[in-house]
Amino acid sequence: MESKETLLHINRRKRKNKLYHRLYFASTCFGVLALALLLIQVLVQGLGWLDWDFLSNYSSRLPERAGILAAFVGTLWLMAITAPLTFIIGVSTAIYLEEYAKDTRFSRIIQTNIANLAGVPSIVYGLLGLTVFVRLLHLERSILSGALTMTLLVLPIIIVSSQEAIKTVPQSLRNASFALGANRWQTIVRVVLPSSLPGILTGSILSLSRAIGETAPLIVVGAVAYVAFLPRSPLDTFTVMPIQIFNWASQPQAEFQNVAAAGIILLLVMLLSMNAFAIYLRNKYQRKL
Repeated sequence: MESKETLLHINRRKRKNKLYHRLYFASTCFGVLALALLLIQVLVQGLGWLDWDFLSNYSSRLPERAGILAAFVGTLWLMAITAPLTFIIGVSTAIYLEEYAKDTRFSRIIQTNIANLAGVPSIVYGLLGLTVFVRLLHLERSILSGALTMTLLVLPIIIVSSQEAIKTVPQSLRNASFALGANRWQTIVRVVLPSSLPGILTGSILSLSRAIGETAPLIVVGAVAYVAFLPRSPLDTFTVMPIQIFNWASQPQAEFQNVAAAGIILLLVMLLSMNAFAIYLRNKYQRKL
């Protein structure tokens, strides 16, 4: 009797397992199909407009003369300031929290707040950047204000990902370093960081990939949709690729939809290049270890 009940229970579990497996597989296929259709539509619309004139011209009211040069250079400026700031501050904070901070109530509150900040809507960071950097510090609507705002946006994500990478380093490696006479800082620099570097680099680059695609915080800070010059310093006015693409997509002329699609293709190439670079760095340092 018990064996029959056990057999029936196992069969019910197998049927449920097959049902959920098919449901999850169907959901995955639906998401991949929707993404593929969007990509195909963007490629069909934008590939014909993606040429050297598009890359070397400034934005224009005429679709055939519109280019993305100012937005592309503005994005490079923004990431050139955001990347080192987020990496240095984020990794340093993660090292302190994991290697130096004691397990106290205050440190647990900090950890909880950092985790919560990673889920705050980006528009909130835009309002914070407008209040602090643009108005309080009088940096105006410049690249530096936008870069500092984006640093605040991705910093919690880099801190959390760096902490997780540092946690994966076995305690036995630290103990072996201490046994050989190394102090805590030498252990962190020569043992902990090299071992956790693949995870830290991967999390940092993926976080910066999110920063490239953000629009709302930069609009609030003051990035403009039309710039007819290249920025020459961090205090210059700027625009970025997502804002330029949004501006084209909102135009009534149908040709601007094709121009926006060309901008999306260029932005996707940049994002995929960063993600591929993250995978390359991870594999490279994992082989060294």
